[in-house]
Amino acid sequence: MSGTGRLTGTLGPRTRRVVYGESGPEDIRQELGATTTVDLAHVVMLTERGLLPREAAAALLRRITALRADGFTALYELPAPRGLYLMYEGHLVAELGAEVGGKLHTARSRNDIKATLTALRLRAELTDLLGEVLRLQAVLLARARAHRSVVMPVYTHFQPAMPVSYGYYLAGIATALDRDIDALGHVMDHLDRCPLGAGAVAGTDLPIDPARTAELLGFPHGPLHATDAVAARDTMLRAVAAAASVALTLSRLATDLQLWSTQEFAFLEFPERLVGGSSAMPQKRNAFLLEHVKAKAALAVGAWTASAAAMKSTPFTNSIEVGTEAVGAGWPALAAVRDSVLLTQPLVGGARPVPARMEQRAREGFVTATVIANRLVAQGVPFRTAHHVVGEAVREAVEAGATELTAITMPEGTEGTEGTGGSAEGVGGSAAGPSATELPTLREVVDSHDRGGGPGECDQTVQVLTDRLAAHGRRLAAHRDRAAKAERLLDEAVGALMATDGAPGGAADVHAVSERTESAP
Repeated sequence: MSGTGRLTGTLGPRTRRVVYGESGPEDIRQELGATTTVDLAHVVMLTERGLLPREAAAALLRRITALRADGFTALYELPAPRGLYLMYEGHLVAELGAEVGGKLHTARSRNDIKATLTALRLRAELTDLLGEVLRLQAVLLARARAHRSVVMPVYTHFQPAMPVSYGYYLAGIATALDRDIDALGHVMDHLDRCPLGAGAVAGTDLPIDPARTAELLGFPHGPLHATDAVAARDTMLRAVAAAASVALTLSRLATDLQLWSTQEFAFLEFPERLVGGSSAMPQKRNAFLLEHVKAKAALAVGAWTASAAAMKSTPFTNSIEVGTEAVGAGWPALAAVRDSVLLTQPLVGGARPVPARMEQRAREGFVTATVIANRLVAQGVPFRTAHHVVGEAVREAVEAGATELTAITMPEGTEGTEGTGGSAEGVGGSAAGPSATELPTLREVVDSHDRGGGPGECDQTVQVLTDRLAAHGRRLAAHRDRAAKAERLLDEAVGALMATDGAPGGAADVHAVSERTESAP
């Protein structure tokens, strides 16, 4: 049928392409691969509820599975004036008759179908993205353990601040990423309601069982509120926001790694497989992959802004702005973040610190100054006095051409120190006088910062994050297991119905067809 009963005209070819997109073979396979999965579950439910005769159900299922098996080739040349879905439904009616093909759309709408397809695709893409982020977290924690003793300066305002370790820095990135992982998992947890059954906007008076279709599609529940089910795509918005946060975390890591791999810093080296050359400058060794990581965060942030703007001030009902345009902006963002994660995995694993250079810069940066002040505080010197004395000692050392503090002598008569003071000979050399405070080694300084989440607690931090990584993995596995269980249930139910009248086709055949359509969103 070319019309809808109410309407007889259709869009022109150019306008149709803008509204419905292209209808090439790949487009058909992707869109209808997912749509027909929903159809299989819907047919099973309608049959179990007595809304569809078993013979009609078997005929529908056989035709649908046959289309899936050959990649929908029978539909490639058919016109789609009102989009692929109605073209596909029209094919079923033409092949099976209105008494069979025309019953597929019972108790549903393109509105709840589209919302369900979005939920299914979002679940699949988040599952994949979260799995890759967990792999990256494992790499970060492994490198944090391996490099926990590699001393380096940490920077504030691009100036050397205090001594830490490279492993401790990576553990910090892992700590931030842990929150991003939790946010992604939270979004997945909220993909717990299948919109199918909500109909156009207010449910249906037909005796359907939305909980059954939800079960067959791997969702714990059916819709709670029909209008919300077709009106809201806030889960997509939260998904893009969580993914963008991952990308932002990685962009900050990439900025540091790129800076530290310059010849001026020379803290890190990347193997040749992770760097590029120059078409004009033979000496170049560019860590250009890090620039991709940094830039992809912009795509995610921009996509969230576009999606949110498209949703803003729309009526709370089914809406093209929300269900099509806003959602459409999200998919490229999720793909970009996934690519960023995939690039970061080998970059973190392949980066090799240069311990001698890191320690040299830590010594030259006077990064033990705060520790020296704290040692004086421990002897009873007021912190502000200690801060002033150490700051003055650093200034004198710089003026004298020294590159580090090895000891400091308090001025005579300073409260809280034993004995009498001496001169500043202890700055940059050996201590002079009984009030001299000997300085610890850099490694001792790092290990002594064992309060407040300092580098001395790095092992504990890594252990906590490792335990959380395992919990995140179990959470993801539960989502995957539920989807896999639903696939098996659907295969079995479809196979049983297809064998109703003794015709060939069973669960094994349906599962084989399902595997061939997995590339669909």
